[in-house]
Amino acid sequence: MLRRSAILAALIVLLTTLTTAPAATALTVPSPTVDAFYKPPTPLPDVVPGTVLRSRQVTVKALVVPVPTKAQQVLYRSTDTHGRANAVVATVLTPITPWLSGGPRPVVAYNVGSHGLSANCAPSYWLRQGIEYEFALQSLALAKGWAVVVTDYEGSATPNPHTYTAGPATGHAVLDGIRAAQGIVGKDGPVGIWGYSEGGLASSWAAELQPTYAPELKLKGVAAGGVPPNIGNVGYKIDGGPFFGFFIAAATGLSQAHPEMGLEGFLNDKGRKAFQQVKDMCQVQWTPTYAFHRISEYTTVRDPIQLPQFQKVLAANELGKRKPATPMFVYQSVNDEIIPVTDARALVGKYCAAGTTVRYTESFVSEHISLAVTGAPGAVAWLADRFAGKPAPSTC
Repeated sequence: MLRRSAILAALIVLLTTLTTAPAATALTVPSPTVDAFYKPPTPLPDVVPGTVLRSRQVTVKALVVPVPTKAQQVLYRSTDTHGRANAVVATVLTPITPWLSGGPRPVVAYNVGSHGLSANCAPSYWLRQGIEYEFALQSLALAKGWAVVVTDYEGSATPNPHTYTAGPATGHAVLDGIRAAQGIVGKDGPVGIWGYSEGGLASSWAAELQPTYAPELKLKGVAAGGVPPNIGNVGYKIDGGPFFGFFIAAATGLSQAHPEMGLEGFLNDKGRKAFQQVKDMCQVQWTPTYAFHRISEYTTVRDPIQLPQFQKVLAANELGKRKPATPMFVYQSVNDEIIPVTDARALVGKYCAAGTTVRYTESFVSEHISLAVTGAPGAVAWLADRFAGKPAPSTC
């Protein structure tokens, strides 16, 4: 367990070095900001969500070594927070080995944790550069023979930054990414969804939206770890701590999805500068930059979270108000320094009360980052059982 955590920490250090390197030493893959593939057609075609608008074969790398898997990038039509058509990029990974386990090959939407607001933090870009540190976790699914689709969420394919923590747009991007992947892999296979941290948020939103937004998907289960059900509560927990930068990023992401927040009207000069800077940052940059600062340093009011317009947006992006129709596996660290464990327990309680089958586990020996690694084998095993048709266990 400690060895796995040390490996993840080493990868994060490596990623920090690579993503903050001067442009002159950047790898040869063009940035999404200059890569024409990421520029959506204007206007967007009037097509159904999940339709592939553009695709290309790419090479995915682990550091400098090409990965022996079929990789295809897709630009597909999705839906933003307000129900408007948008375009999103995803990477579809298919093992080169034939699927011999009977029936169609399963498709798993692997949803990454916090990468950043800049398009240059998009997983589709990092996979090609060989610096996607979550590829080790994605490989657990590929090793099972499953096809894996990794969405960028909303942001890399538009002029606007990633709408970080905006739930509906994120859930739509996941579900439409599955639809786009099925156009490549096949539409008849079982579907699973898996993610941790921001990926856990994305997975949970996809689970809640799937019954009405994508009912045709043969969704067998959703594994979600480190889920932040209530962004306001996360803000209070990390205020003044080493991960305070995530609050600035979340507030910026929500304001991009909800201009009605009027965020800039409550920022002081320091706040306006910080919120402008974070739009061009990856999380490995905003974490050290804003560590141990407080909300009150950046605003003209002491507690903007309690403002009515903020509360309205936070309520619109709070999990637990819809019933997932598929079994769920939720895992959470008791010692999580970012997400209150009480919020995870409350979310599971809501799902159970609604009638969703939930297997909930807590770790007492991990924290937020390490559980992403140590919890992954359990998530994969749980999904494998769902694909095998085994009854889903419940702790409700």
